[in-house]
Amino acid sequence: MSQPYMYEYKVVTFRESLIGDALDADKLEKVLNKQAEDGWGLKTITSADVKGRIGPGAVEGLLLTFERPRQ
Repeated sequence: MSQPYMYEYKVVTFRESLIGDALDADKLEKVLNKQAEDGWGLKTITSADVKGRIGPGAVEGLLLTFERPRQ
């Protein structure tokens, strides 16, 4: 009997600048393509408040969850 696939997951935070710029589709596409080069397939995109690098506040961003078969 064949063994079921085992998967591994990776979560990448994608956020724009603190001044509220619109989401940059080109930047997002580059992130997606970079992960695809490493064998990751996009599983979900979730909108979330993402902690910024400066201060205690958070900004709107995306959590990109990727999946690939475990090697």
